Amino acid sequence: MSAGHEDSGFVARRFVVAEFATPEALLAGTRKVREGGYKDVDTHTPIPIHGLEAALGLGRPKIPAIVLCGAIAGICIAYSMIYFCNVIDFPINIGNRPMHSPPANIPITFELAVLLAGGSSFFGFFTLAGLPKPYHPIFESEQFGRAAIDAFFLSVELPVGANADKALGDVRAAGATSAELVYESER
Repeated sequence: MSAGHEDSGFVARRFVVAEFATPEALLAGTRKVREGGYKDVDTHTPIPIHGLEAALGLGRPKIPAIVLCGAIAGICIAYSMIYFCNVIDFPINIGNRPMHSPPANIPITFELAVLLAGGSSFFGFFTLAGLPKPYHPIFESEQFGRAAIDAFFLSVELPVGANADKALGDVRAAGATSAELVYESER
């Protein structure tokens, strides 16, 4: 019997977790680390920091396009359903009115557009953010618990074969007050 990871095929991911003193230091440090060639960089802060998306190289958010697609789908579904019910499936001629009158369909069409736009924004956000995420390897760090209270952290996932000492030195040179190497534990 094997006592370790030798036969499991598990390869532990490695992360450099660095703490910065202020939001401005985190922003500047994130820029320096990204310019240093590190690709898988993330920040963890208790407050939103303006400019952090650009420093991380995230680009434009995808949520507005997802919400627009949800609203358009709601409009198409609602209007198609109303038209099908009133004209094709069960047409009723009352007082010689037209079978289909677009102004009468606006409230239901609007309501379903709002419903699907809201639902798509909710589920789209959770999907893009990868939530729920009950575990992340950087949770192994003792200091990381302060990220939700008063500390500003930067994490860099190191590719297999990358020099951990060089990465630790790079984040310290970027202004980190402390840095540590964290290994993913096999669960």
